[in-house]
Amino acid sequence: MERLVRGWRAVGTGKLEAFERAAEVPAHGSALVEVAGCGVCHTDLGYLYGGVPTKHPWPLVLGHEIAGTVVDAGTGAREWIGRRVLVPAVSPCGACRWCRSGRPTACRGSRMPGNDEDGGFASHVEVPAHTLCPIDATADAGSGPVGSVGLELWELAVVADAVTTPLQAIRRAQVGRGDLAVVVGAGGVGIYAVQIARAAGAVVAAIDVSEERRGRAVDYGAALALPGTDDPKDVKAALRKLCATTGVPADGWRILETSGSTAGQGLAWSLLTPGGSISVVGYTPEASAFRLSNLMAFDATAYGNWGCAPALYPEALALVKSGVVRVRGLVRREPLHDAPRVLEAVHRGEVAERVVLVPDAA
Repeated sequence: MERLVRGWRAVGTGKLEAFERAAEVPAHGSALVEVAGCGVCHTDLGYLYGGVPTKHPWPLVLGHEIAGTVVDAGTGAREWIGRRVLVPAVSPCGACRWCRSGRPTACRGSRMPGNDEDGGFASHVEVPAHTLCPIDATADAGSGPVGSVGLELWELAVVADAVTTPLQAIRRAQVGRGDLAVVVGAGGVGIYAVQIARAAGAVVAAIDVSEERRGRAVDYGAALALPGTDDPKDVKAALRKLCATTGVPADGWRILETSGSTAGQGLAWSLLTPGGSISVVGYTPEASAFRLSNLMAFDATAYGNWGCAPALYPEALALVKSGVVRVRGLVRREPLHDAPRVLEAVHRGEVAERVVLVPDAA
């Protein structure tokens, strides 16, 4: 039976075009995933509205935050058929020197849906099978609710980026008990950074320009939430007070920049302390000006964070399936057929939750 792939592809700035075509036979080592849901990320909006270039020229199907079911596969990957899976937002090659040395997200041969090739704003997407993360233990288990909190498959789409990306940043920065973790930007990624850092045992402070997001950060585990518009000196004073009341050190802070804005990056940089670190998780194409000598003066560390190593996906999935990291209440289901209206609304800042586009068949 011929499968039809339906969805939307970017054809110009702010312009989406509906398409329908027959699904191709998956290539060797590839899997055809029937999309249950694809999250709408700040990066997608940057591609569609912000002039950020994709590696593959347009027209291109955007979307890299995908959960679904494998319905077909090429040679070497047919064991995946029938499995419910997460599709890593970045799939490294697994063979280059970066992959072999434990730095797979530095792989130059990595493939990103919705950037290097067609992504998940469609009914189906073809992806590399070797990095897939199984959601269920066996293929025949993949039908009902997921985990002890009974999540639906579409709700897990955000794990593929919004949860895994801050998890990698937090693990690389070695955030743990006795640390102060400062999350700059408590939006669609930052709210999961708050939860994961709290689960690691850190005292967490969140900073955001939105009063609504600050309140939500406290609800989800932040000990303190501060306005992003405050003077950096006042922010630092409030964080030192938090350290005094909670007993964590007033230095060695773990700063997680998840806002993807120049203002957020500047504030995050100003909060570096001796022995501390800054993890750049958010992205903006705009240039920022920092005094890099702070790294030298404080013997501090700066990390870049491009997606998440596929090896960490099972850990992220376990945190969500157990309810340690909460997804429900932070995601919002919207129909894929309404993608142009929905993406425009997200772009205008009219939606508080992270939107997941769900194909009609799902």
